[in-house]
Amino acid sequence: MKYRQLGNTDLSISELSFGTWAIGGSWGEKDDKQSLLALEKAIEAGVNFFDTADVYGDGHSEELLAQATKGREDDIYVASKFCRAGDITDPYTYNEETVRTYLENTLTRLKRERIDLYQIHCPPKKILEEGSVFHVLDKLQAEGKIRYYGVSVESIEEGLICLEQPNVRALQVIFNVLRQKSLDKLLPLAKQKGVGILARVPLASGLLTGKFTKETTFAEDDHRKFNRHGEAFNVGETFGGLELTKGVDLVNEVSWIKEGRESLVQASLRWVLDQEEVSAVIPGFKNVKQVQENLRAFNVRGFTIDEKNRLKAFYDEHVHDQIRGII
Repeated sequence: MKYRQLGNTDLSISELSFGTWAIGGSWGEKDDKQSLLALEKAIEAGVNFFDTADVYGDGHSEELLAQATKGREDDIYVASKFCRAGDITDPYTYNEETVRTYLENTLTRLKRERIDLYQIHCPPKKILEEGSVFHVLDKLQAEGKIRYYGVSVESIEEGLICLEQPNVRALQVIFNVLRQKSLDKLLPLAKQKGVGILARVPLASGLLTGKFTKETTFAEDDHRKFNRHGEAFNVGETFGGLELTKGVDLVNEVSWIKEGRESLVQASLRWVLDQEEVSAVIPGFKNVKQVQENLRAFNVRGFTIDEKNRLKAFYDEHVHDQIRGII
C-alpha cells in the first residue's frame, strides 16, 4: 500500500481507500457479513481511510465501520458527512445545534470520541456562499470533536467557493475518466492551497467496470434505478451524470485503456491515481472480491502523457456535453 498526505493535514492516508455507501444501502441487495469481511480484507491490505455518511443506510455504514475498526481507532481514519438527513435548503440544518446533533449521533454510531474528517454533504451553493456553517465547524473542531473538516461538492463552482475558506482541508469531488472537468482549475488550485482531494464515483457507478449493457436493469432500491434521471438527488451521483445507454457507448470508446492493464476497473482507478493532486480515490464495494479487484489497480502500469492527452481530448469533444446536472 502507498500513502499520500491529505492536503496539508497530518493524515497520511492510503491512496486507494474506500467509500461505504454501497454497504449502507441504495445499491441493491447487501449482506452485512460480506461487508465486514470486505472491510477486514481492505484493512489487512493496508487501507487506513474510509468515507461514510450519516444517510448511508440511515447510519448503518457507520455502525459497520465501528465493528470493523474496533480497537484500531487510532490507526484507521474515518470520514463522515452530514446535512442530507435534514432539509438541505433550510439554514436551520446548518446551525450549531443541528450540526452538533448530527455529529454526536455519528460519533455514537462509530463509537468514537472524535471524527477524523467531517464533511458537509453536497449542500446547495447558497449555503456555502453564506458561510456560517464553517464557523460552526470551527467551533466543533476547537472542542476536539472534529480533527479536520471538508466539503463534498457537486460542482466546480462549489469547490472553488470552499477553497476560499481557510480551514477547509479536503474536497470530495466526482472524478473519473468520464468526468474530468476538475482537472482544468479545481484540482490545481486545491493543491496550491494545500487542500486534499478525495475522488468519488471513480468507476461512474459501475459503468467503468465494462459489465453493463444498454439492457442492464437494477433493483428497485438501487439508486441506479430510482435516481437514474435525478429523481431523488443530483443526477451526477449516478453514472457520473451520464444517461446509461450513452454511458455504455462512451465506455466502449475508452475501453482501449485496459490494454496491458488487466481490466477496465484497474485501468480506470489507475488513471485517477496518476493525478498528483488526488489524495485518495474512494471506490465503493460490497464484497471481498470487489475490494481485491480494486486493490489490483496498484499493480498496473500508469498512463503516459500521450494517453492522458488522448483521454482529455476525448472527454472534451465527446463526453462533457453529455453530462447531466451541475458539473
